[in-house]
Amino acid sequence: MCGIVGIVSNSPVNQEIYDALTVLQHRGQDAAGIVTCDNGRLYQRKDNGMVKDVFRTRHMRDLRGNMGIGHVRYPTAGSASSAEAQPFYVNSPYGIAMGHNGNITNAEQLSKEIYEQDLRHLNTNSDSEVLLNIFAHELMQQKKLFIEPEDIFNAIHRVHKRARGGYAAVGIIPSTGLFAFRDPFALRPIVVGKRETPAGIDYMVASESVALDAAGFELLKDLEPGEAVVLTEQGTVQFKQCADNPQYSPCIFEFVYFARPDSMIDDISVYKSRLRMGEKLAEQIMRDWPDNDIDVVMPIPDTSRTSALQLADKLGKPYREGFIKNRYIGRTFIMPGQKQRKKSVRQKLNPVTLEFEGKNILLVDDSIVRGTTSGEIVQMARDAGAKKVYFASAAPAVRYPYVYGIDMPSASELVANGREIDEIADYIGADKLFYQDLDDLIEAVWQGNKSIKEFDTSCFSGCYVTGDITQEYLDSLDKTRNDDAQSKQKKVGQEPVGIYNGG
Repeated sequence: MCGIVGIVSNSPVNQEIYDALTVLQHRGQDAAGIVTCDNGRLYQRKDNGMVKDVFRTRHMRDLRGNMGIGHVRYPTAGSASSAEAQPFYVNSPYGIAMGHNGNITNAEQLSKEIYEQDLRHLNTNSDSEVLLNIFAHELMQQKKLFIEPEDIFNAIHRVHKRARGGYAAVGIIPSTGLFAFRDPFALRPIVVGKRETPAGIDYMVASESVALDAAGFELLKDLEPGEAVVLTEQGTVQFKQCADNPQYSPCIFEFVYFARPDSMIDDISVYKSRLRMGEKLAEQIMRDWPDNDIDVVMPIPDTSRTSALQLADKLGKPYREGFIKNRYIGRTFIMPGQKQRKKSVRQKLNPVTLEFEGKNILLVDDSIVRGTTSGEIVQMARDAGAKKVYFASAAPAVRYPYVYGIDMPSASELVANGREIDEIADYIGADKLFYQDLDDLIEAVWQGNKSIKEFDTSCFSGCYVTGDITQEYLDSLDKTRNDDAQSKQKKVGQEPVGIYNGG
């Protein structure tokens, strides 16, 4: 999962892109980059690390111009090379820089086509570079010295025909302006906003609406599945549907975990969705365990707070903040390696002992993936004096790998894969375990926008909406995603085998 942003303004954009990336930092902590454009020239700074560490004053001074794009990244298969930091750039045709969020599921096939048919060279293992080169090749087919928005839309239409998977991308062409597009299933989020100033209208695209809010932009719309937008340096904006058969199937895990609660995605409030998740989970507990002996409900900060608060209210139980979070530790969900994840849980959370002593605690988390974090937290609660520790997940059991750009581990490392609920409870050390029902989760999100008829729930259901995911593909993914494989690659100094997600 990554974060992308692009701004066309009537004033320098370097600081506002930097600020937007800090707002989107939760979407990627591995690398950051900015490309700006001034008088037909592109200026770039990118490197590994958090936004605050990548950009210094001297870098910001060099990022000139009133138009630019930015990217924060983490990789799905664990490359730590700074060569994979985005945005990527190709000089032909016209000079194009692009940042991408998502995963191209047929990237390996496309990389061969790029070399053998398009006669282009790939310098990394990132599927983001694949997407950029596909777009560049299709744009070159226009065979024009000066291009117009319609030429960009035509190229994006052909990108949709060639690329598979989930993706949202933002790019910049010095001679034309800024462009952005979304995959035909709308799996990855991207929004467009505008801001009126005395000098004219500024436009912004970003992964989440919170980036617009922070910069004072008004949310215009989410790009629809397959839709693209072109924002010219002259201040014009054009939207166009570029997919033949678009289908709205946004990723439901954005609402469960990844997006900030103050974001709006596809006209759905992430915050209200999580409130409804808490309500649904409480109804299930009351139905299945009416005579429960829960003394207190506690969230595992931060993502589960909203659901836990509503769950406690519905159950009529006290809500307490039993864990204090160290905000200088990254998100354990996206940390590579089992040992590092276990260590970071203890560094990140510290229990308030008085809230645990002699009580039956219901811990609430947004989801359970590997079970590593959950098991460590359950043990921390017991060490702090809890009499019994119950556990509730605001999401259903994650039983299948996610292939559209979220760092789900291999199937063999998912704690729910091949285990029943009682077995999972034993694995994480809980006295009782509750999972959200999948239909309840869908209902909780769907209530926000009833015009969306389908959500991608593949990590819970095993049904992949793009229809191109085979067992062979999943087996290949398993070889690069599991911790053992990544550990071996690091020991010998290799990049992961095959194309992996860079966005």
